[in-house]
Amino acid sequence: REPIKIHNEEVMGYVENKTILVTGGGGSIGSELCRQIAAHHPKKLIIFDIYENNAYDIQLELKRKHPELDLETLIGSVRNTNRINGVMEKYRPDIVYHAAAHKHVPLMEDSPNEAIKNNVFGTYKTAKAADKYGVKRFVLISTDKAVNPTNIMGASKRLCEMVVQCRNDSKTIFSAVRFGNVLGSNGSVIPLFKKQISNGGPVTITDKRIIRYFMTIPEASQLVMSAGAMAKCGELFVLDMGKPVRIYDLAVNMIKLSGFEPNEEIKIEEIGLRPGEKLYEELLMKTETLDKTEDDMIFIERDKPLTRAEMEAKLDILYEALEASREDIGSKKIKKAIIKTVPTFHNPVDVNSTAESSDE
Repeated sequence: REPIKIHNEEVMGYVENKTILVTGGGGSIGSELCRQIAAHHPKKLIIFDIYENNAYDIQLELKRKHPELDLETLIGSVRNTNRINGVMEKYRPDIVYHAAAHKHVPLMEDSPNEAIKNNVFGTYKTAKAADKYGVKRFVLISTDKAVNPTNIMGASKRLCEMVVQCRNDSKTIFSAVRFGNVLGSNGSVIPLFKKQISNGGPVTITDKRIIRYFMTIPEASQLVMSAGAMAKCGELFVLDMGKPVRIYDLAVNMIKLSGFEPNEEIKIEEIGLRPGEKLYEELLMKTETLDKTEDDMIFIERDKPLTRAEMEAKLDILYEALEASREDIGSKKIKKAIIKTVPTFHNPVDVNSTAESSDE
């Protein structure tokens, strides 16, 4: 498809003269958001990240490209209540982009406690602090893996969406933006294939039938900013990702573009689905018509939010499971708590067997 470009200066201009905090600001999406924001004259930009090397890289780049920028680079974790409260209290950001998260599906299957602590409780603590210190807009970066999740990571991001949506009575405008895989992001498939091709192969794919939605890092960050500017109260924005791509075809094309013959000079090897992995991803929770926005590429899913009390009850279940499994890193208790708190959670075997029997 054609690349998506946001030309609306009004949308990009809403960051002008604002104090903006980007959590996970050193990551793939977070750092691109920082680049876009820096180019649109914010009053102050605060990069907040737990990984000092990432934060340092984007700090150096922005200082070089935008010497006029009032830039603050802070190291810290969204899991640390005092740290996130301290940052919000000191800088009083107008806008928060919450991009901090653990995102690797297989790694989170093996460390489910960390997915819940970082993604769910990290989002809860950051949202609560935003509420407390008068942030005007809070935008959660979510994923298509949150839809009918089959893995811990996706379920944790669905819980993040719930955390944000239940705050629809706040003076802060909370919203969430959901999109698919981002080309070239840390740990994504293209850098992996490139490395495998340069090593002479094989290029490994989990299953020939797997399809995924893709967009570029600049597309994703522009659409996040656009959706954030449109938000009025608790919306769950869904980005139009075009048609899904078969990962096998992507591998074939990358091998050809590198000047080799697929399956002759460079082999493509199927290694089997990883734990929690789906053959396909969905962007929507339901099949009903979505609400349109003024942007042709952005839609709003109407999803009835929980009350704060209902959400707190879910968080209590997760907290108890965390406490009960302190010594057990790969805890089954966390999985049980997720099944209890995320009604749309599905067994990947069931979802994949449905896909296998479909004509599509």
